[in-house]
Amino acid sequence: MQDNATEVTAAGIARLAGVGRAAVSNWRRRHADFPKPVGGTETSPSFALAEVESWLRRQGKLAEVPLRERVWQQVSGHPEGPVTALTHVGCALLLIHDRPTDWLGVAAGSDERLAAMLPAALRQVLTPRLGAGGDRGDRGVHGAGGVHGEASVHGVHGVHGVHAERGVHSGAGGREAPTVKGSAGVNGPAGVNTPAAVHDPAGVQAPAPVNPAHAVNPAPAPNPTPAANRRASANARAAVNPPAPTHTPTPVHTDTPLHTAPALRAPTGPELLPSTPLLRGAAELAAELGARRTFEFLLGRYLDANPRQYTLTPAELAGLMADLAGPAPTVLDPACGTGALLRAVTPRPDQRLYAQDSAADLAALTVLRLALHTPAGVRGAVGDTLRADAFPQLRADAVLCHPPFNERNWGHGELAYDPRWEYGFPARTESELAWVQHALARLTDGGTAVLLMPPAAASRRSGRRIRADLLRRGALRAVFALPVGAAPPYNIPLHLWVLRRPEKAPAQPEVLLADTGRFATEGRGGPDWRAVRDAVLGAWRPFDRAGRLDEQPGVARSVPVIDLLDDDVDLAPARHLPPATAAEGAEQLTAVRERLGETLQRIAGLTPPPADPVRLARRPLTTVGELARGAALVMLTGGTGGPARVRVLTDSDVLGGTDPSGSLPQSEEEAVLTEVGDVVVPVLGGGSVARVIDAATAGAALGRNLVLLRPDPAALDPWFLAGFLRGTANNRQASSYASTATRLDVRRLQLPRAPLEEQRRYGARFRALDEFERALRQAGRLGEQLVRGMYDGLTDGTVAPD
Repeated sequence: MQDNATEVTAAGIARLAGVGRAAVSNWRRRHADFPKPVGGTETSPSFALAEVESWLRRQGKLAEVPLRERVWQQVSGHPEGPVTALTHVGCALLLIHDRPTDWLGVAAGSDERLAAMLPAALRQVLTPRLGAGGDRGDRGVHGAGGVHGEASVHGVHGVHGVHAERGVHSGAGGREAPTVKGSAGVNGPAGVNTPAAVHDPAGVQAPAPVNPAHAVNPAPAPNPTPAANRRASANARAAVNPPAPTHTPTPVHTDTPLHTAPALRAPTGPELLPSTPLLRGAAELAAELGARRTFEFLLGRYLDANPRQYTLTPAELAGLMADLAGPAPTVLDPACGTGALLRAVTPRPDQRLYAQDSAADLAALTVLRLALHTPAGVRGAVGDTLRADAFPQLRADAVLCHPPFNERNWGHGELAYDPRWEYGFPARTESELAWVQHALARLTDGGTAVLLMPPAAASRRSGRRIRADLLRRGALRAVFALPVGAAPPYNIPLHLWVLRRPEKAPAQPEVLLADTGRFATEGRGGPDWRAVRDAVLGAWRPFDRAGRLDEQPGVARSVPVIDLLDDDVDLAPARHLPPATAAEGAEQLTAVRERLGETLQRIAGLTPPPADPVRLARRPLTTVGELARGAALVMLTGGTGGPARVRVLTDSDVLGGTDPSGSLPQSEEEAVLTEVGDVVVPVLGGGSVARVIDAATAGAALGRNLVLLRPDPAALDPWFLAGFLRGTANNRQASSYASTATRLDVRRLQLPRAPLEEQRRYGARFRALDEFERALRQAGRLGEQLVRGMYDGLTDGTVAPD
């Protein structure tokens, strides 16, 4: 048995066979020829995927597994971990996307031939797309080691306190600065030694800016990863250490600190060899879905499988931040995570996107994700942004950033004399204000920065002097308070700060303050993003044009800076906005009360009649997978983009019973649009939910983590289908459980075989239950709104006590 074979767990075997985990346990006990574990632990063993598939096939138990599920199993069971697998897949998909004929040429023949020829082909696409040729463009910006943003995937995980997606946050705490290991190499995150200049395994070195008085001695290529270090972590690759140079290197003159490393390098042939079956499967999936959707699907599955490690920033918030910044030819995200903010940027000709993150795995996945998403030039780097800025000479037109919150170990003791602190040296407790000033330092004059901030940053006394200087000099233009639940942490109302690098000090500056907290909603659906977007952009755009805004009571106003320069310099919008007028408050409460009364009357009429006991009857069952194979229904999954901006039905909308509230980034992909009679099922979360699409929801695009079932009306009633899919026991037998997440395999959901007439009888009852459930939800929302409005009205004086 090879030590680099793809492995699969018992849960994966259950998905392959279309059974529960208990059945897999029984097979292990009853069949002496069942494959032996090759890894894992005694309680959670792993098996060689090839041996398992062979055994299932001999036993006639191998279900018809969708291609995407088979490819995901290869990613999750990769011997070097899923991040390395995703990196290799992303490189191959970028080749397929940009040079499809080159892929066909290298893929012909054996796996050994593919692994040997692929690195050279990858260099041909990675160099022009990700800047591995050492280009010097864009206002004299240099990437790591003097090269323009190229990067080397070292697959290192677990860097303490780095973020995941800002897009993603991972963990909390400080970001440890790497230390220089001589002029020829640097010590990257988690002790990974990386060359100061960019080196390709085949010996191709990207040029670095050189002082004419010196010569540059290239560092040797890194050694392959030792086999003994494989599986050191479920998600991490072993460190790669370059050998010591055979001569004393001459220092390289460059403005770029040697603490940073490039984000991606072309993998070598030996590194790619274990991934060749996966790459062929991914190419087959790309022929079906497209290269971009294939990578988004696999990356999405990986992020969904690690919900505690990666907390995704909503796409709606990323889109709002990008719209506040406006169209920009050069955009930087200094804390990029997996690139959600840069993906939301409106594409334009000759655009450049710059990304940096201290987590090597995230930086690598981000540059691949962005390269597949946009034709723009992508420049990525690995390194602690505050301690080791990879783009010190960049002057971007826009900066988008979701920085880590409440960091104490951000470099306060090391950066006291840093030239970025134009508005004051941040206190140790004010890491967010350090990120604000970093963003301003990387802007061109007149450029715009949008940062997601904790509300405490607007009012902490330790930051009042910096806030005052930001106001005096016209750098801080707006503060928007978001509703609770807009982004993690979901229990506090985060803020958006809009900043602009001042070209000259304004004579009588004003700052825009707005509060969208009223648009919060109950449950997992998040806020009313459409209302939030309309309120924020409806206030910002006229203010940006005129420099002031007519007051919108309770929502927004522009405040003269002089009125804010008191002892506290408190910028919390709620403290400076006038309440809504008394007449408006009373009218709204009256309308809510009338709607609540009507809804309660409707609930009384919809309440189900008493249930009569009946004898339990056993009926023949079928599965969704069998119905799909028999063409009784069609299964579709949610996408990650579309040719135009359309409203998107998200998993939160389905779980909360709300209208479509999401959005997808604009792309060349074909979005899956819902039709009347479709049944939509969320695959994450463990809830027994299925929603039948009505006329009001039809036409919305299907979001991520959703499966759409389109039944043939001549064979299957949609309400019958949705009703039986909601059974608790049915969902339990079709679910698989990870340590932190539950995933539903829709193909294994069962429903009874019944003639169409009987289906319609059940369907009518299920439809009535659905209407009753919706009325209950609406009553709950209206009741909460009425109670909150009465409390607010009585306390702020807009409602009389009698």
